[in-house]
Amino acid sequence: MLVTLKENLEMAEKGNYAVGAFNVPTLEAARAALEAAEELKAPIILAHAEVHNELMPLEFIGPILVELAKKASVPITVHLDHGSQFDLIKQAIDIGFTSVMIDASHLPFEANVREVKKVVEYARKRNVSVEAELGVMTDSTIGGGESYDDSDKGDGIYTDPETAKVFVAETDIDALAAAFGTVHGIYLEEPKLDFHRLQQIYKGTGKPVVMHGGSGLKEDDYTQVINAGVRKINYYSYAAKAGAEAVKHYVNHKEHIFYHDITAVAKKAMKQNYQRAIEIFMN
Repeated sequence: MLVTLKENLEMAEKGNYAVGAFNVPTLEAARAALEAAEELKAPIILAHAEVHNELMPLEFIGPILVELAKKASVPITVHLDHGSQFDLIKQAIDIGFTSVMIDASHLPFEANVREVKKVVEYARKRNVSVEAELGVMTDSTIGGGESYDDSDKGDGIYTDPETAKVFVAETDIDALAAAFGTVHGIYLEEPKLDFHRLQQIYKGTGKPVVMHGGSGLKEDDYTQVINAGVRKINYYSYAAKAGAEAVKHYVNHKEHIFYHDITAVAKKAMKQNYQRAIEIFMN
């Protein structure tokens, strides 16, 4: 059942849970996430990240994700993650995506607002939800491009609750990706999450908060962020890592190896990882 992000997050708000948003750059990853969701009878978000476009072009994977969502027995949102180019965002919407993220967080505030409003205007006419980001989300050195260092974690890169309130009011987005201590990629040390800041952002904006860098946290951390207003958790790196580790083990213990067997091994491991994530997010 294909639904918008807004619809999916409204259900999450009523149930006080978070919907898992899984980047699926391969067909095996998409099937793993979908099968996990259907077996658990849970809603999810199938996402295509702009950064994965070279690995799997949007025009190839996009229609497949939309078709899979339409045939699913559970609510599925098809989402473009970290879209920075308007043409690509427009392409995703025209393909049938029900949600897009415009990431202009690297720009000054007013420029960010301008870019987001342009996307909102196009998306609203087509019943497509919009997510935007405010604050700086850093990347770990594993699975990302920048180093993760406590010296970088000043208040300046975190999302300011008052600024977030203005940002949401001016853009009329459906969900806000906020920076409060998580990073993209694999954690090199234990993250320090600012739960109070998150709670202020959620209460001040009145919008669902999105947590990027949602892999690798403690179970208690997930519970706390959900209770503080997070309704969408982006989860990718640790599922991809689980698939890779399963393949590595398989290759090291088999004499005759065929590519199709490798994809099946990766899919099974990712599915198990996704299921565990969904169980925690929905608890």
